[in-house]
Amino acid sequence: MSRETAIANAQAMVDDGRLLDVLSRRVAWPTESQEPARGPELGRFLTEEMVPALEAMGFESQILPNPKPNPKMAEGPFLVAKRVEGEGLPTVLIYGHGDTVRGMEGRWREGLEPWKIVVEGDRWYGRGTADNKGQYTINLEALEQVRLLRGGELGFNVTLLLEMGEEVGSPGLQEFCDLHRELLKADVLIASDGPRLAASQPTLFLGSRGAFNMTLRVNARERGYHSGNWGGVIRNPATIVANAIACLVDGRGRLQVEGLNPPPMSNSVRAAIHDLPVGGGETDPEIDVDWGTEGLNPPERLFGWNTLEVLAMGAGDPAAPVNAVPPNATATIQLRYVAGTDAANILPAVRKRLDECGFQGVELMAARGEAAPATRLDPDTPWVRWAVASMSKTIGAAPAVLPNIGGSLPNHCFADVLGLPTLWVPHSYAACAQHAPDEHMLGSIAREAMGIMAGLFWDLGEAGVPAHKA
Repeated sequence: MSRETAIANAQAMVDDGRLLDVLSRRVAWPTESQEPARGPELGRFLTEEMVPALEAMGFESQILPNPKPNPKMAEGPFLVAKRVEGEGLPTVLIYGHGDTVRGMEGRWREGLEPWKIVVEGDRWYGRGTADNKGQYTINLEALEQVRLLRGGELGFNVTLLLEMGEEVGSPGLQEFCDLHRELLKADVLIASDGPRLAASQPTLFLGSRGAFNMTLRVNARERGYHSGNWGGVIRNPATIVANAIACLVDGRGRLQVEGLNPPPMSNSVRAAIHDLPVGGGETDPEIDVDWGTEGLNPPERLFGWNTLEVLAMGAGDPAAPVNAVPPNATATIQLRYVAGTDAANILPAVRKRLDECGFQGVELMAARGEAAPATRLDPDTPWVRWAVASMSKTIGAAPAVLPNIGGSLPNHCFADVLGLPTLWVPHSYAACAQHAPDEHMLGSIAREAMGIMAGLFWDLGEAGVPAHKA
């Protein structure tokens, strides 16, 4: 009985096809939370697929209602499964989501379909293989291999939380965690979602940037007027909105709004991200090194700073322009921000800047509620050092450590509401097509991930685990 044997046993599940068999069964469930008609399917997936599998692993499961139901969505209930081996042992909270985006039937490449896994070389095609059924299944199967090798005992306690509405913004997750704090009490979160820094680079990330969307709008009149007869004597809403944006972010992508920049990066954060590669993947765009905040390199701008992006603009009909001054114009902008940013001040700060620049007539409103605020765990903490040591021992090199990823996920529910250190070990990569046709997982990553997770779970049952709650 050894750590090496646990890793080998876990990776053997990829080699002999057992992991693929489990994942194929789960992918076959069309758990599209973006389709309201799939609501019953989401609940059945938990009761008919997950509960029996977890029971065989010694978990006691319960299906609990969503405390914030929305009849227009199919967000589904929550599953909480617990395996308790002793009150004095550390407890890990494992999170995953069993819902997917729409299957997009008929849009996949010939020979592929969303609800059936097709293997082509290293690619396992199917909806949910990467996001997120494949990732949490790897974690559970690695956990099971450790349990079996140790004679049915892990040496720690486990709570599993599965939600069925992540792809529609995790409605009710924050309220659920607040309502069930005692049920979800743990020492650390270990979960998997999102992509690695690169396909070949095992990654540990500790939080995520937040996202705040805003709409700028100018409604000048009921209809358009001929640009030859009226141009130069009536306001052009498109011109106004374009210049309003320019007073917020300049032509090199640099923020121009006082109060929207985060506090300076700590030394530990800067050290963790300074030399990380950005881009270089098969579908990645070329990095513009002269874009964004001055004085920062690309990884610092992506993972350590705030950025204001224009997501959409509209005025007239770009596909069929006419000689008319448009009656109105709209733009959606987004602030991607890191922990430490005063999120409550985002809208007031933008309003103040617009007014200072003479754009009092531009309407400003939040385009969407803040579903995923920014979170960040300092890399120089005991649980991070423990995880890095475990992963390094398994793969023979240090993983990439991101204090936060560039995107967003509902980590605030665990970091802020439950107060947990959060360790995310992603098992996908940026070119996985997770929200598009032809979604896939790489078998090579799955094999490496099985070893990494088996190593982490083995080490969690050994001495040297960071101090845990009584």
